[in-house]
Amino acid sequence: MIDAYEDPGRPDTRGGWAYLAWLVRCQPWRSAAGAVLASVWMVLMAVAPYLLAKAVDDGLEPGDDAALAGWTAVLFAVGAVNAWVSIMRHRTMTRVRMDAYFRTIKVVVGHAARLGATLARGVGSGEVVTIGVGDVQTIANALTVIGPGVGSVVVYVFVAGLLLSVSPLLAGVVLLGMPVVALLVGPLMARLQGAEAEYRERQGVLTARIGDLAGGLRVLNGLGGKGLFADAFGRDSQRLREQGYRVGAVTSWMQALGVGLPTLFLAVVTWLAARLAARGELTVGELVSVYGYVAVLVGPVAFLVDMGYQLSRGVVAARRVVGLLRVQPEPDTGAAEPPAGPSVLHDPASGVRVAPGRLTALVGARHAETAALVDRLGRYGPTDVTWGAVRLDALPLDRVRAAILVADNEADLFAGSLREVVAGRREPGAAEIARAVRAAAADDIVQGLPAGLDSPVTAQGRSLSGGQRQRVRLVRALLADPEVLLAVEPTSALDAHTEAVVARRLRAAREGRTTVVTTTSPLLLDQAETVHYLVDGKVAATGRHGDLLRNEPGYRALVARDADDETDEGGGGGRGDESVVDAGHGVSVDDVRAPADGRGPEGGNPDDIDAEEALR
Repeated sequence: MIDAYEDPGRPDTRGGWAYLAWLVRCQPWRSAAGAVLASVWMVLMAVAPYLLAKAVDDGLEPGDDAALAGWTAVLFAVGAVNAWVSIMRHRTMTRVRMDAYFRTIKVVVGHAARLGATLARGVGSGEVVTIGVGDVQTIANALTVIGPGVGSVVVYVFVAGLLLSVSPLLAGVVLLGMPVVALLVGPLMARLQGAEAEYRERQGVLTARIGDLAGGLRVLNGLGGKGLFADAFGRDSQRLREQGYRVGAVTSWMQALGVGLPTLFLAVVTWLAARLAARGELTVGELVSVYGYVAVLVGPVAFLVDMGYQLSRGVVAARRVVGLLRVQPEPDTGAAEPPAGPSVLHDPASGVRVAPGRLTALVGARHAETAALVDRLGRYGPTDVTWGAVRLDALPLDRVRAAILVADNEADLFAGSLREVVAGRREPGAAEIARAVRAAAADDIVQGLPAGLDSPVTAQGRSLSGGQRQRVRLVRALLADPEVLLAVEPTSALDAHTEAVVARRLRAAREGRTTVVTTTSPLLLDQAETVHYLVDGKVAATGRHGDLLRNEPGYRALVARDADDETDEGGGGGRGDESVVDAGHGVSVDDVRAPADGRGPEGGNPDDIDAEEALR
């Protein structure tokens, strides 16, 4: 079975069938062993009626006790051997399925990691989740064809050969049974694939919507739109359920045929064999063996029908995986050298020029426009941005990622200790962490956790509040210490007091380094050395915050609205978890920890908090 650190190989992405065949080729000896063991297991089950017939004809009917005991002993030995073969078959097929399961997971996860930012643009989040949750298991189950599937074909031919020695008529009936099964089940398999594909499509869309609703539930509550989206989700769920019923209807027919057709064969062949025995054309032992042969065939025929069902679902799931694997990452053909020293980042599309070594703010009424600008500046997608005299897309991607960091305010937080969460791939020292924690005003987070930096943090930081998560992300970005830091709304979930502290400390912590923030907060804008005011994604005005307030009515209306909100709502502005206001007192959550007069928890200035002492 594939090792956790083993290379899964290069998958065949020509289609669903090709991908399933590749999974078989990745474990040829195990697949062959599974097919052989399954074939031996089923053939030995078919041998039992033959041995039973010999015991009746050679021992029981003539009264030969020795022959009866001998054939009985052989029958017992064959049964014991077959029990061992059955165990080995099951173990082997379990390993085959597990190898396919984990190999597919490694392929999907590895490809998703290589895609990076391209993943979100090429594949929906619901599709990725559904592949990981359901399709991988479905693909693994489809490899049942290797064991019971091959064995069923082998034993079917074997039993037909045994019946041919008894009666050509009975053998003909059995051999004709397979085409009848294919004729009845084939159209159902095609219909199942179509219904399953549509079901999977709807399931992926609905899964993505669940994620969107969960992520935006707070906003929907605030806007009063929760009921509207809940109704839309309910309608989509109903359609998915109806499609599931259609899939279930086809599946039930296939399973009914899998049980009913073998039973029908058993009845027809048994009736024919009884007629032949009544006319003296079959012995009693042969009649018993014919019944046993057909009874044995009930299992293989059911396996064949189930194999068709599993393959139909497996091909649909494999096509979804192949669709993900066909999404290619952004080509990295850059070979140019980055600028030798601090240089200007220039985006021709918007007209933004980011001067090196300065704190620059991007202000726009539409978050999507500023986010798209940051994506271009960070080379997350097609871009004409230049860094100095070099186009950003002419540089090797790894050099760009090492020098320019985009810190999204909703970036993922992985489970682990707080120290591991903020350290990333680096191993910063205690002093570095202390400085970053202080710069992000995250001292109270460390102090409030039972084990400080060694306290566990759940995936996505669910054990923290929204504002705490935002400050933890800022700590992580500061510890990375990139040459250029592009921070998207780094203080949107903070109350006014904490935001003011972060704004002052951020500027000091990034002194001499290029820092760009997207924000409409006056507290953060007041610390910026250059502010670009964007209208429809293009620079409408550039200057200091105070100058733009005086000279740009649009800028003043956009930014002053935030200031008014903060004044009206006790400094919180209603912008995030840490700005929830007590309706009776006008005090925000962080205002309880740090009063609005600017004094810390013990009555001191928050800027005077000793971060290293807090870490200890």
